[in-house]
Amino acid sequence: MRLHFLGATRTTTGSMYLMEVNGQRLLMECGLFQGKRSESIERNRNLPFDAARIDAVILSHAHIDHCGNLPTLCRQGFSGNIYCTFATRDLASIMLEDSAEIQRADAEYVSKKRAKQNLPPVEPLYSPTDAEKAVRQFVTLSYDRPILVADGVTVTFRDAGHILGSAQAVLDIREGTRRFRYLFTGDIGRGNDDILRDPEPVEDVDFLQIESTYGGREHSAKSSALVEVARLVQETLAKRGKVIIPAFSVGRTQQIVYTIHQLTRNGQLPQAPIFVDSPLSVSATEVYRLHPECFNERIYKFLREKANPFGMENLTYIRELAHSMKLNDLKDPAIIISASGMCEAGRIRHHLKNHIGVPNNLVLFIGYCAEHTLGAQILSGLPVVNIFGEPHAVRAKIASIDSFSGHADKNELKCYVERLSGSLQKISVIHGEESQALAFAETLRAMKPKADVVAPEYKQVIDY
Repeated sequence: MRLHFLGATRTTTGSMYLMEVNGQRLLMECGLFQGKRSESIERNRNLPFDAARIDAVILSHAHIDHCGNLPTLCRQGFSGNIYCTFATRDLASIMLEDSAEIQRADAEYVSKKRAKQNLPPVEPLYSPTDAEKAVRQFVTLSYDRPILVADGVTVTFRDAGHILGSAQAVLDIREGTRRFRYLFTGDIGRGNDDILRDPEPVEDVDFLQIESTYGGREHSAKSSALVEVARLVQETLAKRGKVIIPAFSVGRTQQIVYTIHQLTRNGQLPQAPIFVDSPLSVSATEVYRLHPECFNERIYKFLREKANPFGMENLTYIRELAHSMKLNDLKDPAIIISASGMCEAGRIRHHLKNHIGVPNNLVLFIGYCAEHTLGAQILSGLPVVNIFGEPHAVRAKIASIDSFSGHADKNELKCYVERLSGSLQKISVIHGEESQALAFAETLRAMKPKADVVAPEYKQVIDY
């Protein structure tokens, strides 16, 4: 068996791994690469293999850095099955449609600028029709239901506890007289999540491919996060300021809504108006409500016995652009939750443009921001940032709470590995910025001295 590491190698974007086994080619993930414009266009348009020769795709979850380039794959000739869980399919269908709309709007904006220089227009990476056609190729499975996806390769999904429907892919492989188990973790959740179940341990693992987003860092305690959210939001509202929360549409939006719901029910926050301003976030929250089978026992019981955990009287979900624009005229204190979490696209940029220059306001980050993104620039403390190509002074209070992250930190990843059984002969550390991936690789070498541990580089090939 041979594995080609074609994305999310010493970075956290563009997950893509090509497995060659028994004369077949299986692709694990097909994520969008997000970075500098020229490099992103090159990487996303030009797949490093012949799409028509891929036999099947295994998808761990619906985040765009894992599924976002599936329409390109299908458009370029892939006609096989895309295996994932039911919730992943439902989330991916709205995520890919939204991504296609972003591609269209981005191409339109760039084309207008190019027209002023008498340059030809650019085309979007893919269209909504391409996205919809890709979703037709999804084949959905429940957790713990093995399925033969290729000659000698059986896949079983185990709960990863990262977002709704997220899965670890357990590949049981027969290659000639050899039989072995390859575990691809996808993205691993922290455990003890407000909404989701804990990541499930996997037994008899021979080869491991593991994420390392926070492989060299520790999150703050979740208990202190609730206190900190209550304090920061309360202080801002008392000053009649606005709280702007950039949040990923899938996962973090639902978690912060649930958190504010609990704090309000407990009397720790006033009944200030709350707006979730993102069509994708609204659709994703509806999908969450359709999949209570993914919830942990605590929230499942709350849903059945008390109330909708994602709804309350002072909460408004906004789809229409006209309603979104009316938020600019708000005079009273309010909480605005909007996508994207890294501030790279979507309505959050408009809210930042209008509110980041006001000292009484708060911009509260609750998720990961990759290097070079607008979110990372704001968090770095820059006094001025560019939004829509224009400079804006940063006068609002900036805060970040990393305990809402959907990714396990260094110690939680260690605990995850300790719960695995099997020989663990080789371990590949992926999906982490270089410092995080290398740090976690060193941690694993100390934990598993007999294992061959590597943090692959882009396009590195490893034989098993």
